[in-house]
Amino acid sequence: MMAEQVLLCEDHGAGETSESHRTCIASGRKQPKAAMVRFVIGPDDKPVPDLEEKLPGRGLWLSAERHMVHTACDKNLFAKRARCRVDVDGELPARLTDLLARRCIRWVELARRAGQAVGGFDEVRRKLGASKGGVLLSARDGASDGREKLARIAGGRQISDALSATELGAAFGRERVVHALVSAGGLSDNLNRDLMRLSGLRQDGVAA
Repeated sequence: MMAEQVLLCEDHGAGETSESHRTCIASGRKQPKAAMVRFVIGPDDKPVPDLEEKLPGRGLWLSAERHMVHTACDKNLFAKRARCRVDVDGELPARLTDLLARRCIRWVELARRAGQAVGGFDEVRRKLGASKGGVLLSARDGASDGREKLARIAGGRQISDALSATELGAAFGRERVVHALVSAGGLSDNLNRDLMRLSGLRQDGVAA
């Protein structure tokens, strides 16, 4: 997709009824909220990522893709859409990526504490044979042969590689974890959404 096709979106107007999509200002298309990040303009005139989608104010929606976030910052499209002064920090893309990564780590940590997550290839393999659904993770910097082995026993389940081994390790209180499985449920649903958004921001080889 060309850089100028930035999918910067606002909250729905009165005539729009969909709760799961937002209309793209630049393209006129609707995007699923699950693949986007809401921003509001803070009292310091800076765009604030609203990952919980609860902050007051007019929402500006941006597709969770690396090049779109950078384009929105480079062209200060936040100011254009908000129709007010907006001071864009050049570190916003990196800060947004870090926020999402920390959210993902926290979801895995909460699942572990609730007995809903296991880490390590052997533990994941055993869990895969006894459960259905959930979120399967393989570290983005893990060995390719390990990921291929996991894929063969995953039964067609999608494998997320949005997190690094160090980040997965942090969720389990270890130095590194390469493979993990979070059982199906509310925590895994929240994790899956944030992993998808993080993956979009880390595309094109962006390091952890």
